[in-house]
Amino acid sequence: MKVYVVYDSENGHTEALARSVWEGAKDVDGAEAEIAHVNEADIYKLEDMDAIVWGCPGHFGTISSGLKNWIDRLGYLWAQGKLVNKVGAVFCTTATVHGGVESTMINLLTPMLHNGMIVVGLPGNIPENALYGSYYGVGVTCPVELSDDDPKNLPGENDLALGRALGKRVAELAGRFSSAAR
Repeated sequence: MKVYVVYDSENGHTEALARSVWEGAKDVDGAEAEIAHVNEADIYKLEDMDAIVWGCPGHFGTISSGLKNWIDRLGYLWAQGKLVNKVGAVFCTTATVHGGVESTMINLLTPMLHNGMIVVGLPGNIPENALYGSYYGVGVTCPVELSDDDPKNLPGENDLALGRALGKRVAELAGRFSSAAR
């Protein structure tokens, strides 16, 4: 099965989380996982994917303009039903606690639901999710660096573990759906 991870990232925070999602997906037996920044992501590849995971930094509780622009180009896929029954999941980063993580993820899920995708989140029985996660996907806080000289506040190991868990869950479920369709 094929998984496509598409992300927008401005300062490396969301890219680090995207890479962890990609790692979790590609480590599942039988999975082929690709990752691309929205500036390089190919919407025409989506037809051939079994699962699509997208994420971005949250901007005031909603989708970054880069990813939103990319999603807005999916109209022809929607019109032809090309994404129906594909597994979908989301992730995001924000700069502050309660900075809109869950509202950003809900905004990211909405286009997936409009396209008839099967939306996957993280259940509470995943140990990392009990303390650090969200049921909508993976959302983490990476405080803004106050100076270019400050070290990057990249996602921590618990955050990256959530990303890997989401990627693994998406790939495993996509595998179940694709083998059931045979």
